Amino acid sequence: MGRLVNGINGPIVGKVGTVIGSSRNGKPYLKGPYKPRTKKVSKAELGNRSKFSQAQFWLKPLLKFVREGYRSYKMTSGAFVAAKAYLLRNAFEGMTPDMHINPALMKVSVGKLPLSNDLAVEKKADGTLLFTWSTEDVPDASRYDQVMMLAYNIEEPRTASVTTGQLRRTGSDTLSLHPIKGDTWHIYMAFNSFDRTTQSDSVYMGTISY
Repeated sequence: MGRLVNGINGPIVGKVGTVIGSSRNGKPYLKGPYKPRTKKVSKAELGNRSKFSQAQFWLKPLLKFVREGYRSYKMTSGAFVAAKAYLLRNAFEGMTPDMHINPALMKVSVGKLPLSNDLAVEKKADGTLLFTWSTEDVPDASRYDQVMMLAYNIEEPRTASVTTGQLRRTGSDTLSLHPIKGDTWHIYMAFNSFDRTTQSDSVYMGTISY
């Protein structure tokens, strides 16, 4: 039985005859009933399923970070879905069934905010990473924007991240990893606008091993 939300003029939730009412990101929609599959699954479809599964698994530990990095998509497709779409389109290499994700091709943040110059990261002896950048003023950016830092140990998987780090004007910030011997971390960097209206594209900074 379906339910009318907010009266006769509101959206339908549930099934009414052959029509199913549902919602996504707060927007109501109608869809038809599910039909059992009769066609054999093709190699191309199996490949797409594999990519989708890999993308979901790869992104899951980054959920909080990409929600901030893809914030502008929050009210449309959803930040996580937008990040997964970017990953599927841009970060896979190889052919079915040997497709794999190249972390260097992934952006964990996308936006119109400019980056600072001279981005760099350095491994410190105390298990932290030192991120640095130029403090020169950047057109269309603010000295009060904040750095976004991400380290991703894909094999574990484990992450260390900050989405509202030091101000752009400071020129540096640190990220604690608590690494163990044998760890390899993939490093990303971006900036978050001071008013939280946008963010920059992320930059892949390479790997750091212990």
